Parts: sequence; structure tokens; C-alpha cells
Amino acid sequence: MNITFLGATQYVTGSCHLIQINDHKILLDCGLIQGDYEQAQKNYDDFPFNPASIDAVILSHAHLDHSGKLPLLIERGFKGEIFAHPATIDLCEVLLEDAGYLNERGAFWENKKRERQGLELVEPLYTQQQARNCLRFFKPVPYTHKTTLMSGVTLEFHDAGHILGSCIVELDLNENNHSKKVVFSGDLGHAGAPILKDPTCLTKADIVLMESTYGDRLHRNWDDTWEELGSTIRNAHSQRGNILIPAFTVGRTQELLYCFNKHYDDWQLDNWKIFLDSPMAIKSTNIYSKYSSIYEDDARKDAQNCGNPLNLPNLTMTSSTEDSMALNRIQSGAIIIAGSGMCTGGRIKHHLKHNLWRHQSHVIIVGFQARNTPGRSLVDGAEWLTLWGEKIRINAKVTTPGGLSAHADQQGLIDWYKNFKNRPQLVLVHGEPEAQKILAEKLNTDLNIKPVIAEYNQCIEL
Repeated sequence: MNITFLGATQYVTGSCHLIQINDHKILLDCGLIQGDYEQAQKNYDDFPFNPASIDAVILSHAHLDHSGKLPLLIERGFKGEIFAHPATIDLCEVLLEDAGYLNERGAFWENKKRERQGLELVEPLYTQQQARNCLRFFKPVPYTHKTTLMSGVTLEFHDAGHILGSCIVELDLNENNHSKKVVFSGDLGHAGAPILKDPTCLTKADIVLMESTYGDRLHRNWDDTWEELGSTIRNAHSQRGNILIPAFTVGRTQELLYCFNKHYDDWQLDNWKIFLDSPMAIKSTNIYSKYSSIYEDDARKDAQNCGNPLNLPNLTMTSSTEDSMALNRIQSGAIIIAGSGMCTGGRIKHHLKHNLWRHQSHVIIVGFQARNTPGRSLVDGAEWLTLWGEKIRINAKVTTPGGLSAHADQQGLIDWYKNFKNRPQLVLVHGEPEAQKILAEKLNTDLNIKPVIAEYNQCIEL
């Protein structure tokens, strides 16, 4: 009985961990590696195991850095079941098919260049159809519903509060009368965030795998965050420019819409035309509306008493390419929410091209920006951004409200772990090296424990 760490080891994306028990193999997540071109190319590598040997996958949530290689796993031989929350399955239908589309489009344009150069053509990582085929492997598991996956393995999901349907994974393992409780945090949400409940606190485990994305920092408190966001919107209107918000299509987009609704008058949002410019975000927002029963109390009451809390009187959802292109003719008065969240693709890149060089423009960064992404360059104060080979001068004002995060901060991570009464063995995953080092030192100082910082292909016996 052991766990091998095969992704998100001293890196934020590519979540994948292998549990071996009773001659069975179970994957926790099977996510894409995201970042620059060199990092993304690693997704084409062979899996460090035979996909046909995997009996089951347990999926913590729908974000592609946790789910995005599932179609590839199936294409290469996996025939088991994928256990996930029902909302996660609905979101995966949207996210994985979109990823397949982007793969196909990327391969198409790459092959155009290769044909002219007489080079060998490339295949997409996987196609839209392969993404659709993935859906028949999913098996829904609601929160707090104990499910026996196979002999010696019992699963229970708990709300992680990160995105809709996100799960903390609790596994009871038994091999040769030797029992262990494994808890995988998945991605832990930021307590007090809109729409979703706070992460569930558990009290018992033998080993805990915990994310550490923001292990080196504290988030700004929510009141100050909303004040900065509202102030930025009000000030931007007087400067007669546009506001661009690169937002993850699942989670952050819906939080923004909910908060725009709650603060509509205070933030003077009636002065703006608001556009949700992402077909995937539009579909995801509809899924969020479907699952209001798992919202936190205030949001659930809003949905019950006042209708859809994700709707706004001046919100336009632009699905078509033509409608999206038309937004680039707007010189002022538009708030454009578009993917991708790290500005690595999607429609936001086109809007950046048309607005970054304008002094009147504003860019509000509302999510984590991985190393070597355009979004990270904006946060780090770059003077230029290269888009499609063209250097764009960054004259727009870039704002990063510190509290807008879907991940727990350092204190949130420590507080969540402190609920385990027996101080179980702790392994840090899903974080950059410096953040993990700082978090480990803080845990040692505060709780007198020495967590393991997972390394690639490291195996821990249970």
C-alpha cells in the first residue's frame, strides 16, 4: 500500500497521484501541465504507468490541471471508472470538449506552418470527440456519500469550497488487515468567498496530501478586496476606458457575476455595459445556476428568493466569434470578462491586443498566474507583452486585488490542517518550491511538524 506522486510536485499544475493497494491502482486526478510551450509539451509524454493497469480515477474537481488528461488516459487504454461529484461531471463536459477543440485548432495552425517548411505534421493531444467519449466513464458521487470502489477501498467526498463540485477526497484503505485513512485536499477554497461553502474540516487521517498554492502569503481580507475592486471600477469610468478581466471560466467568472449583482449600486455598475465573452464561461454559469442547492447559505437564499443571482440587467453574453470581435470596436464603457484566466489563450488575448496600449484601459487580475504565462508578466509589471509575434506596449493600469483567490492562503491551509487531531503525516503538493518551503517552515514553527514536500516519482509507503 503506497502513494506515488506523479504530478503537481513543486509545480502548481498537472495534478496526478497514484495509489497502489491490493494489486489495484487508483489515480487521484489526471491533470494537464499548464504554463509555457515547453511545459505544455510534456503532456504528450508517455504516462509513467500503463493506463490499462489503472482500475479507477478519483477526480477532485473539474479544472483542467486536475482533469485535463483524462481523455488521453482513456485513449491510451484506461477502461475503469472515474468517480466525481455530479457538478464536476457537468463541468467536465464543457471543459474537456473545449480543451479538445483548442487542441485541434492548435494542431491545425501548427501544421499549416509545418507544411510550408516541409516538416512532419503533428496530432492534437486529443480531439473534441475523444473528450466526449470520456463522459461515459464518469460515475457520480455526491458529498458525504460513502462509496466502496473495490475491495479494501472506500471513498467519501467533502466540499472543498474551491469551485462548484470541488472535493476533499477521504479514502479508507485496508490491505491484509492493515488500515489507513488518506485525505487529499484537492484545491482548498478561500473561506468567506461568495457562492460556495467554506472547505469542510476533517479531524482524522493517517496521511494528508495538501495543496500549497498560496503557502507563502496571506490574502487581503474580503472587505478590503471588495472596496478595491469597487474603487477600481468607479475610477475607471471617469477615465473613459474599458476594463478587461481575464477570468477562469469556472469559478472566478461566477463569483464576479454574483458580486457584481450584490454590489451593483455601490459600484455604479449601471454606468457600464458588461460582457461575458466566453462560450465556455456561459455554459459553466448555467451549470452553476443548476446547483444552487450546494451554495453557501446567503447565496442559496438569494437564489430561492430573488431568482438567478448570477444575472445582471446590463449583462450581455457573447457566444459567437462575430459578437466577440465587435467588442474590440468599443472604446470606452465596457467591462469584458473573458478567458483564459492566465491569458494563455482564448478571447482575452484579442482584447488585450486592442486595449493594453491604451492609457485609459484597465486590466483587473483576479486569479493565480502561473510562471511563464502572459498573466504573470502583467502582474510582475512587464512593459511589453508579445501576442502572436507582435510586441504590445503595456500602458493600461494593471490591478491585482489581493483577496480574490479561489485557493486558501497560508493561514487558511494551516487552519484546515490543524483540525486533524492526531497531526497526521503531511505531504505538500500543488505549489511552487518557494511557497512550499515557506509553508513548511511555518508549519514547523507553529505546529512542530515537518511536512514532506513531494518530489516527482517519490513513493511513500503507507
